[in-house]
Amino acid sequence: MKTFLKIIGILIILFVVYAVIAMLAFGKNYHYEKSMVIHAPKEKIWQQISSMQAVNKWNPWLKLDPKMKLVYSGTSGQIGDQYCWDSKNNDAGAGCQEIKELIPYQRQKTEMIFKKPFEGQATSEMILSPEGNETKVTWTMDTEQDPMMKIMRPIMDYQMGKSYEEGLNNLKKLVEK
Repeated sequence: MKTFLKIIGILIILFVVYAVIAMLAFGKNYHYEKSMVIHAPKEKIWQQISSMQAVNKWNPWLKLDPKMKLVYSGTSGQIGDQYCWDSKNNDAGAGCQEIKELIPYQRQKTEMIFKKPFEGQATSEMILSPEGNETKVTWTMDTEQDPMMKIMRPIMDYQMGKSYEEGLNNLKKLVEK
């Protein structure tokens, strides 16, 4: 029993040390990005990123709750085009994503407002860069993190990596048909 308690004590101390280091070492600004080269012209990819309804054809987070309520507003494919989601599932939560900037065939920028399971705000960009007969798609996200969220940064990086990889692969399959 003493050995077990020592191990638990050591694990708690290690976690506390990690938490303090994470809160001090990681800045408040969080940036994540992932890129993929897709064998399609930028014009074809643009059709799948220039409106919220198009994005939701390959959005990896929609599969978290097949019964998620989606409400679209604004003019599709224009600044102000947005969708709001509401899920009973805390993995999907609730919030809105709105197009804030469009540079045709080059870049789409959105703002996300998260309402649950926690409140927050982030911006995201989809950047298209021609590479011969292919197009490099770079997907970014930027947000500010409070000190407690910094502790979760390695887990967030892992989850973002999985989700962005899945989303970019979904987009790739859609446009390479």
